[in-house]
Amino acid sequence: MKPFYDSTRRKEDITRRRDDTMTIKQLLVGFVSLIGVAILALFLITGWYIVDESEQAALITFGKVEDTITEPGLKFKMPWPIQRVEILSRGTYNLQVGYQEEDGEVVEFTREAKMITGDENILFADLAVQWRITDPELYLYSTVDAREVLYNATSAALRGVIGSTSIDDVLTDQRPEVEAKVFENLVELLEVYQIGVSIQDVKLQDVELPTDEVRSAFMEVTDAREERLTKVNEATRYRNQQINEAEGEKDAIISRAEGTRAERIERARGDIARFNALYDEYLVNPDVTRQRLILETLENVLPDTEIYIMDSNSDTVSYLPIRPLERGQNQAAEGGNN
Repeated sequence: MKPFYDSTRRKEDITRRRDDTMTIKQLLVGFVSLIGVAILALFLITGWYIVDESEQAALITFGKVEDTITEPGLKFKMPWPIQRVEILSRGTYNLQVGYQEEDGEVVEFTREAKMITGDENILFADLAVQWRITDPELYLYSTVDAREVLYNATSAALRGVIGSTSIDDVLTDQRPEVEAKVFENLVELLEVYQIGVSIQDVKLQDVELPTDEVRSAFMEVTDAREERLTKVNEATRYRNQQINEAEGEKDAIISRAEGTRAERIERARGDIARFNALYDEYLVNPDVTRQRLILETLENVLPDTEIYIMDSNSDTVSYLPIRPLERGQNQAAEGGNN
């Protein structure tokens, strides 16, 4: 009986071992299949990405930026953790320095807003910066936090400009010049830091004095300055008006003088022509011309004198009144016309 028992037991052991081997193989096949499915799922999930028209992507392979994608569309990459993608906007970002804003209104000044001007006055100044990402690799890996570097650089540029400018210039008509200087200083700093961003614009938002008393005093100074400018403008306008009137009067006098000059020249030319004509007549008949000139001169000198023609050869005074005869003839002519 013992040999039969041993044979049966041996067969059972062989069968059990065979079953265990098949179970292990099935487990291995299932595990490998599971890994394959996981890899396939990971590939399907992380192997594709989309770049929008307003975005740019940095393709990172084992922690290093391999390529920058700017063309929009569906893109392929190796699955994580071999490759990953950082999607960055190509639009304009806004950075606020010196204040906190809610719903478009300034609600609180931060400590960075308090500054000292070049003439040792204290004021609150805040700035808004518009910037863009131009180099994704530098933006992601040149520093731990590029936004913080940009914030500190902006604050330093603003303080440097305010510290070299008088309070009057900052609060009045020199604000565009202050903004331009801050822009130039900030661009120079970012060229040194190389964080992959470019500055589009800087804008001073609010520049205020620290206390109401100081603010009131400065407003009085500002009002006085504006009044002075108003008076200067009014005086300049009056001066220009007087100059224009004087210029007009001068031109009128010159014009009248030119007219008088032309008139006298023409009159002189007429007198010359008349004299030449008389001279020609005088050459032809001097006595008659001389007598006519005498009579015309007497008529001009004595326009209301009665003229008589007398005969000096007769002893009796006989005269012929010329003027009464002329008046009688004129009256007769007027009566005939009526």
